[in-house]
Amino acid sequence: MLFNSYIFILFFLPLSIIVYFLLNRYAYGKSGQAGLLWLFGMSLWFYGYEKPIYLILILSSIVVNFGLTHMMDGGKKRKKRQSLLLAAGLVFNLGLLFYFKYYNFFLENIYRTVGRDWEWKNIFLPLGISFFTFQQVSFIIDCYKSKEGIHYSFIEYAAFVSFFPQLVAGPIVMHSQLVPQFRDKARKTINYDNLAKGLYGFALGLGKKVLLADTLSKLVTAGFQNVGELNSGSALTVMLAYTLQIYFDFSGYSDMALGMAAMFNIELPINFHSPYKAKTIGEFWERWHMTLTRFFTQYVYIPLGGSRKGKIRTYINTMTVFLLSGLWHGANWTFVLWGGLHGALLTLEKIIRDIPRKKRTDRKQPEEGRGRPGNILKRGCSRALTFLFVNLAWVLFRAASLEEAGLFIHKLLSGGFAISGKLLEPMEKLIEVRLLARLGLGGLFEQYPFIPPAAILLLLLSGVFLMKNTQEKMAEDRYRLGRSLVTIILLIWCIISLSDVSEFLYFNF
Repeated sequence: MLFNSYIFILFFLPLSIIVYFLLNRYAYGKSGQAGLLWLFGMSLWFYGYEKPIYLILILSSIVVNFGLTHMMDGGKKRKKRQSLLLAAGLVFNLGLLFYFKYYNFFLENIYRTVGRDWEWKNIFLPLGISFFTFQQVSFIIDCYKSKEGIHYSFIEYAAFVSFFPQLVAGPIVMHSQLVPQFRDKARKTINYDNLAKGLYGFALGLGKKVLLADTLSKLVTAGFQNVGELNSGSALTVMLAYTLQIYFDFSGYSDMALGMAAMFNIELPINFHSPYKAKTIGEFWERWHMTLTRFFTQYVYIPLGGSRKGKIRTYINTMTVFLLSGLWHGANWTFVLWGGLHGALLTLEKIIRDIPRKKRTDRKQPEEGRGRPGNILKRGCSRALTFLFVNLAWVLFRAASLEEAGLFIHKLLSGGFAISGKLLEPMEKLIEVRLLARLGLGGLFEQYPFIPPAAILLLLLSGVFLMKNTQEKMAEDRYRLGRSLVTIILLIWCIISLSDVSEFLYFNF
């Protein structure tokens, strides 16, 4: 089931919230888990709506992981047994992930290396398998490390893994963040401030997805289906369109996830914080998919030694993490190279920072000079260069193959700035553009057909760099008439525009 669908918005979400709080109020009982059981059941419905066979996978995963962690008593006397249980859990979880996501990829490359042909098996990729697998890997490792053990009921654990707002595209939530909130009695009664805040965040996220990302996707698809016909102007337009599409698509999902969780009085970790405002690649990854960065840092980078074993080992660990991060996004060498490029630039940033510098005699000098024109220009250039690199790297992320990515970059540098008609057509069909044409701008658009896509891209880029993000707006304590109108208008506008329902891009990862 998709967040941006009629059944979800008009039926599933209202039903989930209403019955959840009614059960918490009237069927609380001694265990306090009636509402949580309902939430688990609705999450299963959500996950198995399109393909019920998915339920076999997620239920098996939940039962096996809960059983393994339940057998860990947290004591030191049975350390060998715990180690075996940890190993079994890691093999089970990563084995499932490998089979469904990477089996064909690895076998194809092995067969190609030995000069044999490999026929791909038709293995479906279950929604959200990377996300709920990582959550359970983190849980089983935490159970192994815990001296006292971590004890949850089955329903608490199952709800933690399957909580539908974050199930299929994150954020990757730690059990210590979610289960204590499930247990908090104060969160089991409806909070109208949280409901208003959550609905506002949900509406903003839905608008980003339906009105912006899905609109840009038409232009991007047309561009990548006709890479050989692009020139510099067309390729630049497509590249910027994809940079904005994936931004609003992932940002929209993150906003909707946080908004829906707030309606249940649940706080999810922030996963997206204006990443294109970053001045370095390191800062970019502190803002983009923040919980994935946290997972790889906590469960891969630090166990490998982090920055504790010398500079060379630090650089190797950084590259290892980013190559794995690239592979996590997809079974294709384009993703591996994309991750490797990010890792290489971050490693270069670390090397530059590690170069010895002359000690400053006045420590306050940098802060005092922060607002000087030279420093402002330096920060602006750093932000522009980081954004340029991210744009170019997204070409790899979107391309179907390394060859297609190489051809796209070649077209970007080939010259010529007339935008292809195949790119203009999706923009000309927009209701907003047609309305402006009827209001008297039709002649201008016919004479200068590049104006609609150029204006849309410039407007969206300005919003990305200058406006507050959704969590910053949600944090403001101003939910009066103005925001209520914005919420209502966005919801109506988006519902009217739901004729072309599309998946979120991160559903594929």
